[in-house]
Amino acid sequence: MTATWDIFCSVVDNYGDIGVTWRLARQLVAEHEVAVRLWVDDLNAFVPMCPGADATAAQQWLRGVEVRQWSPTWVPVEPGDVVIGAFACQLPDAFVQAMRARNHPPVWLNLEYLSAEPWVEGCHGLPSPQPNGLRKVFFFPGFTEKTGGLLREHDLLPRRDAFESSNRARATFLEALGVAPGQDALLIMLFAYENPQLASWLQALATDPQACHVLVPQGRSIAGLAQWLGVTQLEAGDVHVRGSLTVQVLPFVSQDDFDRLLWSCDFNAVRGEDSFVRAQWAAKPMLWHIYVQEENAHWEKLEAFLALYRRGLSDEVQAALLGLWRAWNMDQDMGQAWRAARAYWAQLQQHARCWAAQQAAGPDLAKALVHFCGNSL
Repeated sequence: MTATWDIFCSVVDNYGDIGVTWRLARQLVAEHEVAVRLWVDDLNAFVPMCPGADATAAQQWLRGVEVRQWSPTWVPVEPGDVVIGAFACQLPDAFVQAMRARNHPPVWLNLEYLSAEPWVEGCHGLPSPQPNGLRKVFFFPGFTEKTGGLLREHDLLPRRDAFESSNRARATFLEALGVAPGQDALLIMLFAYENPQLASWLQALATDPQACHVLVPQGRSIAGLAQWLGVTQLEAGDVHVRGSLTVQVLPFVSQDDFDRLLWSCDFNAVRGEDSFVRAQWAAKPMLWHIYVQEENAHWEKLEAFLALYRRGLSDEVQAALLGLWRAWNMDQDMGQAWRAARAYWAQLQQHARCWAAQQAAGPDLAKALVHFCGNSL
């Protein structure tokens, strides 16, 4: 498919929006020969996940993607054949007018947030005629064949398997990060929002019979970690030991290295959307910290995913899994929930691999988008 695409990303308060759109843009260029122009309104959030990016550049090419600074002062451009507004962001009025002026209006998609809620299947692909005569279509990522699927590069799982089969590859990667876990230590990645139950989980890990080594990328959970450790501040490279628990702060890494970090760990606690999907492809036991919404509206979204994810598990393992995820997201004691989940570790490991394989049998989001747009152009 030879086409030009514009993808608009408005960074809200985390890295999920830019994380998703940057992965999508790269995959479209690398696998579908699409010319992509990615518009980002906050390049400072983009630089940490893309080494070599320039936060001040109005225009730059990275990994084959043209990255444009989406500034309040809009410079007129010719819209592409496909226009994606990620996560309901509002496109510049002048750009929308330029879309109308084309002889053949572009395919206009609103790429929605990921959800497992049942109503998503009925809304995926629905058109939304606009007052200006253009038509916008709702495109939903998801976990079933009636959605757009999940972002997954064609070689992602083979690369994961090759990495995991090489002890040297894992050791070399961790060594480059300054990580040297004990031979029998449980390696855990903790990437979360602020959470009042962080202390109860850390205390449980500190008293666990098995040594635990927790890797914490710099981010919003650092303040809570410092408070539990009783230190004033934490920086990348800091290592603290409490009982059987070793805690280590990591710098922010590129997306490719973040994948390797997930593959290297035995358990991954992640947040938001982008890291949530990548943790599923890592095929390891995991814990999702869902983005908090007013009046706990996020709980319904959490339960919808758990209804799918727990299928195939015995009643006992389901109860342990539900207890752990609900404790983390509903401010319940994490110590008891963690110990209950650890009793079924082998089952959770096997289930994570089965889930990843099941999802990989479905559509990947980039391919689904290209197929949909190819039929619409």
